[in-house]
Amino acid sequence: MIPIRIIQSPEPVNYPDAIAFMEQYVDSIINDEAPGCLWFLEHPHIITSGTSSENSDLLALPNIPVYHTGRGGKYTYHGPGQRVVYIMLDLKLFDKDIKKFVKLLEEWLINSFQKLGLTTHVKDKQIGIWVQNSAHKIESKVAAIGLRVKRWVTYHGVAINVSTDLNRFQDIIPCGIKDLGVTSFQNEGISIQLPKLDLLLINEFCKLFKTQAVQ
Repeated sequence: MIPIRIIQSPEPVNYPDAIAFMEQYVDSIINDEAPGCLWFLEHPHIITSGTSSENSDLLALPNIPVYHTGRGGKYTYHGPGQRVVYIMLDLKLFDKDIKKFVKLLEEWLINSFQKLGLTTHVKDKQIGIWVQNSAHKIESKVAAIGLRVKRWVTYHGVAINVSTDLNRFQDIIPCGIKDLGVTSFQNEGISIQLPKLDLLLINEFCKLFKTQAVQ
């Protein structure tokens, strides 16, 4: 079993602090000084843009910070009620196959959400996890995936809308997708506390990726 460190931050983490920690931790993995890591956290209200972001996707000048970052993807929102999981893993342990790794992440989230009674799926050419029969009446994204890789070590990760204020997405075209929606567990009638969700995600991750959680 591959050891993986679990970090759970009880208070919101400022985005620049998170980036600094991840970059330092990734270097530790590259130098064989640390195991892989799953970091569970929330951010204060922010918007981030990925490497494929277009200025036209920012619909209004928001009154919250906008950070340009090196992860894949376009604009998205982070804030209270959204569970962010940063995934720092050595892909040399997973066949150096990024596409396969993303598919495993999708499977991990779909399996975990199914345990909560939420049926989700993936879409061709649209990375993320989707709800077909959403309360919004249109197909809607409930979790986003955006990764960066340095010398075969991943960082950044996934963002899951648990009790997120969905109105916060109105200043952007989320992930550059105009004709689909954004939803949350709460919006779909599912209530769960973040520590309980973390435990489910950790268990499902360890089963699928054949890892063992360590502190």
